[in-house]
Amino acid sequence: MTDIRVTRGAPDDVEVAALAVVLAALAAPPPPEQAGPPSRWVDRAAHLRRPLPVGPHAWRTSTWPG
Repeated sequence: MTDIRVTRGAPDDVEVAALAVVLAALAAPPPPEQAGPPSRWVDRAAHLRRPLPVGPHAWRTSTWPG
């Protein structure tokens, strides 16, 4: 582990802790990629209502899944 020295100023404990957290986050490996598309159970957009169709016979298609 590398030592970190403050060359100017007088940071308090909170500022030094914040700097340590940022440096630790930068040194951490990136999170693993997701294998495939997200599940529809997790996808919040899938639970939203779709716009209703407009035009002739729109009432027929309004109940069919898109």
